[in-house]
Amino acid sequence: MSEGIIHIKSISELHQIIHYAPAKHPLITILDPSQVEITKEMVGQKFMYDMYYIGLKDRRCGMRYGRKHYDFADGVLVFTAPQQVMAATVEMGKVAGESGWMLVFHPDLIRKYPLGQNITKYNFFHYDNHEALHLSDQERKTLTDCVTKIQEEIDGRIDAHSEQVLVNNLDLMLSYCSRYYDRQFNTRAAENSDVVSSVEHILNDYFEQEKIAELGQPTIQYCAEQVNLSPNYLSDLLKKETGRTAKDHINDFIIEKAKTMLLNSRDSISGIAYTLGFNYPHYFSRLFKSKTGMTPAHYRDGGLI
Repeated sequence: MSEGIIHIKSISELHQIIHYAPAKHPLITILDPSQVEITKEMVGQKFMYDMYYIGLKDRRCGMRYGRKHYDFADGVLVFTAPQQVMAATVEMGKVAGESGWMLVFHPDLIRKYPLGQNITKYNFFHYDNHEALHLSDQERKTLTDCVTKIQEEIDGRIDAHSEQVLVNNLDLMLSYCSRYYDRQFNTRAAENSDVVSSVEHILNDYFEQEKIAELGQPTIQYCAEQVNLSPNYLSDLLKKETGRTAKDHINDFIIEKAKTMLLNSRDSISGIAYTLGFNYPHYFSRLFKSKTGMTPAHYRDGGLI
């Protein structure tokens, strides 16, 4: 195959690429991993498809998403969103006895339903591989039951109710996944606490090393890279642990620095804004007021008393 990225736009194209039986529904499919064939020619080839993917794999999956590798133990669930790039890393063929499932659906299936508007809240579609969802036996059974119901609907006669039933089951499935991720955050409380502490140190070091002058304000991407997490996962972790997102942590850090500078320097408010990485001082004033309830000038003049 070519060295470029192959863009897969539909369920039917996906079936053709992996040498799978013809799709029964144009917008959703459930694949049996034992029937998915990755040939020698496909190894290293990059693919980008316009669909959402949810996969439960029991064995080494031999797939790479972006620059990350997936190498799963039993009962691990992975998610990808449209426009993400993936590539085969090993030749698999059709592996008899391999269990699990791969659910793929096109955004057009959910576009006119509430799920189409709400799916962006499921940040796990943008988590990295090492942030995959590890399932208990009961959680795995619950999700597999949802997949079974979806498969039954796909196999049945398509009628006026089919689309709604499919979307309802997807919605239920994603709600379960969100619950299970909350459970995973809770069971990793000690590890998560270390991440929260690390983020605070990262922000302090960023300011003390005067990186704002060189790189601008610290970003979620920067903080996430320092703790080896994806931006979405880091923000969700911080929200779970502290009630504040990664962006909240960054903004609160900047405002605390601003307070100190306002009370301990004679720099103008515009000068402080530029020092803190704001290109436009009114953005600084707006953020400061949203966080403190007063303007920087009012705070400097003793409005805190």
